[in-house]
Amino acid sequence: MAETIPASDERVTYVGRTLVEGNDVSFDWTGVYFRLAFTGKSLTMRVSDSKWDATPQMAATRHNYYNVWIDTPMSADPHRVIEVSGTDTVIELIDPAYLKSSKLKVHNVVVQKRTEGEQGKMTIHAFSTDAKGMFHQAEPIRKRQLEFIGASYDCGYGVDDPSRLAKFTPETENASRSFCAILARYFDADYVVVAHSGMGAARNYNSKFDGYHMPDRYLQTFDMDSAQATRWNAAESAIRPALTCIYLGGNDFSVSVQPSYEKFRDGYYRLIRYIKDYYGEDHPVLCVSSKAHSTLLDYMRDMVKFCPMPNVHFMACCPSLHLSTDEDLGASMHPNYIGHQKFSYAYIPYIATITGWGLQDNPVK
Repeated sequence: MAETIPASDERVTYVGRTLVEGNDVSFDWTGVYFRLAFTGKSLTMRVSDSKWDATPQMAATRHNYYNVWIDTPMSADPHRVIEVSGTDTVIELIDPAYLKSSKLKVHNVVVQKRTEGEQGKMTIHAFSTDAKGMFHQAEPIRKRQLEFIGASYDCGYGVDDPSRLAKFTPETENASRSFCAILARYFDADYVVVAHSGMGAARNYNSKFDGYHMPDRYLQTFDMDSAQATRWNAAESAIRPALTCIYLGGNDFSVSVQPSYEKFRDGYYRLIRYIKDYYGEDHPVLCVSSKAHSTLLDYMRDMVKFCPMPNVHFMACCPSLHLSTDEDLGASMHPNYIGHQKFSYAYIPYIATITGWGLQDNPVK
């Protein structure tokens, strides 16, 4: 018989917002990942994918993809990419030929959700290896942790498409190539992303879903489920980030419309208030101004300057950081991997100073 453990086994390390129900572990936020350690000649997981009440026509356009790294740290380039669909699907995570040829005694595997919540929710039921194999304690959550809150940039929207004129498809979304992942690798930190394309602090892209903005979504265990029963309980989580970075504002100022300063400020303050309630009044927050509009820069500067809450910082994305060349852009004029690397360089001194981690020898990749 195969060696099988439930998804909720304590030897598996999950990083990000998850819900444990019995033996199952579910999540849908972009960038959630988990670590496994095992000995054996095979590794499979039994999973189910759901599309959040999508019509059959809508569900057909949604695809949930995952990055897999085998015996190496997470990077911009996974060993393989898998798609999860259907119910009680058994997926082979590692090619058995690799396991037979490898001389390593214990194998370490990382699996990360590439796509954001609207592409689907993943429920893991169990992991299995062969009868002679066994599971070990995976690497625990690292001492260094970061949290990112935002929209499409944080999700890696369109990052893998070679053309800025191409329309977005789920296949080109890749959380491991976003600036969030790049910064986490640079600082050797674990990280959590709470982001959804099109969301704003007080107004979403083209006024979509008016009255439901990122401060509301931030409270949720699942990106796509606003039910009170699944509210995120930070007190029960092992995640305690050293810093929360917020990159919002571009969608608030989209399609030639802008909110009033008071509306934008109040929405942003509401989000900061929730963060402080989760992690403590002195928890540092870095508010990053989008390059979308010069008025937004003024809003953000004044909002942080007069913020009644402590330890709130401001970072400006000036026009010089505007990514506009073919070298920098992927699908739908969003940054590609090179664009995200450039964007990361702007963040590094702020994160290093605020956290006290200092500059690192790690490359920005």
